[in-house]
Amino acid sequence: MDLGISSPQIDNPTRGFSFMHQADLDMRMDQNQKVSAFDIVNSWDAIELSKIFKSYGEEKFAWRIANQIIEHRNEKGPIKNTLELANIAAKAQPKKDLGKNPATRIFQALRIQTNEELQELETALPKALELLKIGGRLVIISFHSLEDRIVKNFITLQTKTDFLPKNIPIKAKDIKPAKIKKVGKFIKPSPNELAQNPRSRSATLRVIEKVSEQ
Repeated sequence: MDLGISSPQIDNPTRGFSFMHQADLDMRMDQNQKVSAFDIVNSWDAIELSKIFKSYGEEKFAWRIANQIIEHRNEKGPIKNTLELANIAAKAQPKKDLGKNPATRIFQALRIQTNEELQELETALPKALELLKIGGRLVIISFHSLEDRIVKNFITLQTKTDFLPKNIPIKAKDIKPAKIKKVGKFIKPSPNELAQNPRSRSATLRVIEKVSEQ
């Protein structure tokens, strides 16, 4: 599993994933999907918008940005393109992170919400494990903490063998074996890889092996 967005999607200005190009607010990975980022930005209220900016973008100025979006909608009408939204995000933030575009976090949040990425991941992980044969391995590359947290929690759950409270007497043979085992530690990109592919800087790779059908 190579999670999140792909470079061809980011580099295609017409898809609306990037705040570096002017394009319609789209962000749909599946172009047949009805709801786009435009619909979310222009129909959700300030509470709903600030919630996704904070939860999915970890944006500390979520409420300010959400209110600026509502104010812009009320005064000038719908927000139609990526640069328009990026400018609103920049104006709403009193402090800027050096080296990071002020729109980075809200674009991430909108993309995740538009495509329901985290819900898709939570659905896909147990299905992928079910499809594996004993000895089969699942390799997962995540690109931000929200994805990696879901992967880590899934691995923890599947390696747990005893769900009983502590100090409850039980025979070892009555404890179900774990479904998986971790294969090594998580892997981060090497300096050489980072030099060749800077977009890999946030990647974390985890590997699990199926060891039981229980």
